[in-house]
Amino acid sequence: MRPKRLVDAVLFDTFGTVVDWRTGIAQAVTEFAGDAVDANAFALAWRGRYLPSMAPVRRGERGFVDLDVLHRENLEATAAEFGLPLDREPSDVDWLNRAWHRVPAWPDSVPGLTEIKRDFIIGPLSNGHTALLTNMAKHAGLPWDVIIGSDITRTYKPDPGAYLRTADLLHLPPERVMLCAAHNADLEAAKKAGLRTAFVPRPTEYGPDQREDLHATGPWDVIARDIADLAVQLAEHEPS
Repeated sequence: MRPKRLVDAVLFDTFGTVVDWRTGIAQAVTEFAGDAVDANAFALAWRGRYLPSMAPVRRGERGFVDLDVLHRENLEATAAEFGLPLDREPSDVDWLNRAWHRVPAWPDSVPGLTEIKRDFIIGPLSNGHTALLTNMAKHAGLPWDVIIGSDITRTYKPDPGAYLRTADLLHLPPERVMLCAAHNADLEAAKKAGLRTAFVPRPTEYGPDQREDLHATGPWDVIARDIADLAVQLAEHEPS
């Protein structure tokens, strides 16, 4: 029988696509540091170290470590850059580092995911590890069917293995899996790995001065206004 839908599973980049990390991290920085630093600038600088910190792992120059480890290293470097002392109780610094577990969802995320879940397997396809993604889901109310963290695939996007191992763990061929992301580069890597792709814009992910990923730049299978619109389009989409 022909499949009723374009794919069987719709997986999601999380940071920026499903959750508003900038707001969540800035709030945590404010609670930790008060007005000692510009919380929004600190959040952006902390995030700015994210991709470079994963590169040695993807290149095989460093063994796999999870995002809590990388975030802590990046936190220490960012704090030094901003002149923010971390000479507090270790539990306080750990609380700040784990702010990435507690970021809020975009307003359309939970309603949209709930609709998509009716007909498709849904879950994150993220560089977050399983505990982080589970805590995030609990905090933000994300209704995932399955959580496969980077600690299971043992690699970071955009390594092809991040996409292919996730599909394999679901016992699905890549073409039966869709990645939804607000980042064109992520979708490009997923498409090269054989996955279907969907773009949703998050034009304020990095604040009012964001200049990248304001719109789709590739031939993605679906281009939606947000996750709620993605749910509508997927429900109407027939296989080609």
